[in-house]
Amino acid sequence: MDLTRGSSRGSSTPTPPRQTPPVRPTPKRTSPLEFIQQVRDEGRKVTWPSRKETTITTVMVFIMVVAASLFFTVVDQALRYLVGVILGV
Repeated sequence: MDLTRGSSRGSSTPTPPRQTPPVRPTPKRTSPLEFIQQVRDEGRKVTWPSRKETTITTVMVFIMVVAASLFFTVVDQALRYLVGVILGV
């Protein structure tokens, strides 16, 4: 036991008791019909893209897929060549 630090086990003051968490109010239950109505109301609030926006976005995705596949093909072939040169295969 170190005299300058005091007792090595616990403190002389007891720990305060834990507080209980606040009680949450129970949520209001909705009927299935009311739920479906709420879902439809939320669906009407969504701003849907036009056919032109969807087409342009789809074309851009295909272009990016082709560009990424070409990039990774070139990098893969370059690394394959470098490993072949280093290992002398």
